[in-house]
Amino acid sequence: MASNVNPTVRRRRLGQELRRLRELKGMTAEEVAERLLVSQSKISRLENGRRSISQRDVRDLCGVYEVEDHRIVDSLMQMAKDSRQQGWWHAFGDIPYSVYIGLETDAASLRVYDPQVVPGLLQTRGYAEALITGALPETPQADIDKRVLVRVRRQERIHSVESPLRLWTVLDEAALRRAVGNKQVMIEQLEHLVEMSQLPHVTVQVIPFSMGAHPGVNGQYAILEFPDTADSSVVYIEGVTSDLYLEKANDVHKYSVMYEHLRAQALNVEQTRQFITEIAKEYAR
Repeated sequence: MASNVNPTVRRRRLGQELRRLRELKGMTAEEVAERLLVSQSKISRLENGRRSISQRDVRDLCGVYEVEDHRIVDSLMQMAKDSRQQGWWHAFGDIPYSVYIGLETDAASLRVYDPQVVPGLLQTRGYAEALITGALPETPQADIDKRVLVRVRRQERIHSVESPLRLWTVLDEAALRRAVGNKQVMIEQLEHLVEMSQLPHVTVQVIPFSMGAHPGVNGQYAILEFPDTADSSVVYIEGVTSDLYLEKANDVHKYSVMYEHLRAQALNVEQTRQFITEIAKEYAR
């Protein structure tokens, strides 16, 4: 379940406010870095929320920006303090995509396109373990177990009574045909997909091979939207060694338009359920 204080989201909000103050002052990140005798990359990381912000950082930046209203400074200092708290995922140790988990935990809606595998929020435990084992062949079993537990914990957002995550998933047929684990694992996974698609806040659509080329052939991505209008939407693209987060309005708009094309070209909800059920029967045979 989402915690009352999400450090990832607090860092984003604080970073956005610090960027706003810098721009109001008419200063570039290079100028600020020079004044504080730090690297420009540090200022950029602080503003994009990719690293924790200390209260000292806030104090120094407010000094550079000549913020005289103590209420604003105190508010920013409190946000910095909150942003250094740990989210539930930190209990599992070093998780490579912890920034994404923080965003997902606080998101109101999530639109996902995946051409290769079933998205993590809709995976069964057996499928998740087989997938992680196959994708990371040199990973110790203890680490695989930890990743599976994190994945299962993330799924609590789907079943939240107070604030269930609105999830829209578009899958390529390849994600259903790719035999992850044994046949029984795939049957259980496909049946689980159909079951989850019955929830009022979960939509699953499939793009069949017969559709040919479509706007999603370039790869997986997700679009996260948040309940607070102060938090800009984020496009998340998973990488092998590092992930990409796009927050500029123009970038988010382009990916949103592309997602609408995917939804339009995919099978509708009922056709998708029938399609998945038929593939499950093929595995059973």
